[in-house]
Amino acid sequence: MSKKVLITGVAGMIGSRMAEWIVQHQPDYQVIGIDDLSGGYPENVPGKVDFIRMDLVSGDLDSIFSQQRIDYVFHFAAYAAEGLSPFIRRFNYNSNLIATANVVNACIKYEVKRLVFTSSMAVYGIGNPPFSESSVPNPVDPYGVAKFACEMDIRIAGDQHNLDWCIIRPHNVYGRNQNIWDKYRNVLGIWMYQHLHGEGLTIFGDGSQKRAFSYVDDCLEPLWKAAVSEKASRQIINLGSDVETSVLEAARMLKGIIGEEAEIVFLEQRHEVKNAYSTHERATELLDYKDSTPLQEGLAAMWAWAKQQPARERKEWSDYEIDKGMYAFWKK
Repeated sequence: MSKKVLITGVAGMIGSRMAEWIVQHQPDYQVIGIDDLSGGYPENVPGKVDFIRMDLVSGDLDSIFSQQRIDYVFHFAAYAAEGLSPFIRRFNYNSNLIATANVVNACIKYEVKRLVFTSSMAVYGIGNPPFSESSVPNPVDPYGVAKFACEMDIRIAGDQHNLDWCIIRPHNVYGRNQNIWDKYRNVLGIWMYQHLHGEGLTIFGDGSQKRAFSYVDDCLEPLWKAAVSEKASRQIINLGSDVETSVLEAARMLKGIIGEEAEIVFLEQRHEVKNAYSTHERATELLDYKDSTPLQEGLAAMWAWAKQQPARERKEWSDYEIDKGMYAFWKK
């Protein structure tokens, strides 16, 4: 009997690339993938994956878990639009917190060996970077609140129901299979879409805010170890680069890679954390993480991929839950 892994959000960047990695490097495992295709694309899902289209909020997870003996669950599904989350609170909490509660219930009920949950650096919010795992969370947007609530719920499930878990806090992960058609998230992908459509590269504020951009390929084997390594059991681990780069520096770097005239457009400052980057000693110690791919190299690879992508409809919200305080660049 083959061992089985379930990946939620399998049509997104991290989910699809993780599925690829498991198919290639762990052939003894069958991969079952769930996605509602609200932010991912079926073309991203490897052919050997048993793909199920399902909404984690309303779908029947019992129908999957009861028929499959699932060993490990990677819960990647989320709508990670931090800046937009104050204007879509209900959707944010459903797609992040309620969906995660349903996954946790299934993991407990069907005795999954370990749940790997991708949280976010958004849980840290405003503080003094680099953030370590012992930093006190202080989220500044509903997305960060939802992710921290999920973390707390998973830890409670561990204490009360003996669910084994590993919480990963990735940050600014980018690379092949990223959704570049969503105007509200993934700044590097947004810029690539903008240039491909004759638009300027937009920056909120002056671009001095700093991030640590993390290449997805560097994160895949560490994510596997988050599931199977005894060292990762019941651990919270930052995963990603510790090299901070200003948003303006990143835009200028991409301009150089594009090799064409690309205008940088400065928009009004939005409500966001000024500087967000973290330590990665625990990822190195517990998951053997290596920050192997410099931003210049990773951006070049992603741009080469982006240029080959089909024309897809761009995701735009037709209605916000509230529009009070909405930024001019997102107004209808």
